[in-house]
Amino acid sequence: MRLPPSLDPLRDRMGEAIFSRVAGPQGARNRAHIHGAPGPRWFGPERPVRQVHGDASMFIGGLAALLLQSLHPLAMAAVAAHSGFRGDPWGRLQRTSTFLAVTTYGPAGSAQAACDRVRAVHERVRGTTADGLPYAASDPHLLCWVHIAEVDCFLRAHQRYGARPLDDAGCDGYVADMARIATALGIPDPPADRAGLADRLAAYRGELRATPEARSTARYLLLRPPVPLVARVPYGAVAASAVSLLPPWAARALWLPRLPVAEEVCVRPLGTAVTAGIRWAMAPRREAADGGRA
Repeated sequence: MRLPPSLDPLRDRMGEAIFSRVAGPQGARNRAHIHGAPGPRWFGPERPVRQVHGDASMFIGGLAALLLQSLHPLAMAAVAAHSGFRGDPWGRLQRTSTFLAVTTYGPAGSAQAACDRVRAVHERVRGTTADGLPYAASDPHLLCWVHIAEVDCFLRAHQRYGARPLDDAGCDGYVADMARIATALGIPDPPADRAGLADRLAAYRGELRATPEARSTARYLLLRPPVPLVARVPYGAVAASAVSLLPPWAARALWLPRLPVAEEVCVRPLGTAVTAGIRWAMAPRREAADGGRA
């Protein structure tokens, strides 16, 4: 259903505010290059990865992925010591969103260059956990955990809150598309379908636990988010929806409440409403698509 044109100015303001937060000051220039530069892409317009990553459900999936990824003590230690996400949370989000946009939609050369830059950063990230365990961000085993947690949460969010959930073949296709990016990041033999993804997630289960750093990060992301006051209510809906996507054991480990009845009656409708609102705000205006507005 198309809303009245009188709401277009409100939509423009909302869309610009969201885009500037997620894409950063170079967002418009990056978008022009990603979508306008000539050359082959890793993924054609028909590929599932384009549908998933272009949907507002990614806001929920991304937050769920951060929570799930934090349950690997080595990954959490690396993030806490080297990412600077508390000091510059929006910068980290902008770098991540740009990477996803370039690898999903950009020219193949730009996608490979983005992966090469990430690998170079990973080579410099090394340290020791509070328990004395060494970690290296370039460790393929650790990289694979980060990858599969992300793929699982992105896909779960899309299937629950996306505008057009994928069929079975599309879900397998999404995992396969993400395996292409994983390989470029140095992950050997990433899962290529949902069955492989489930098996790989289960294989990591014995390594996962909630450290004090993981629980502190969950409190920061869910209770003290770096968002403007006016955005706290919709962010709360996104946060609750993200928690509802986690496996029950993961929510328990992070001391996050799970109330199935409340999730079905309250959380899911709120998540659907918020993603619909984001989708409406960020959709291109019809006259823009026809060339009447930049």
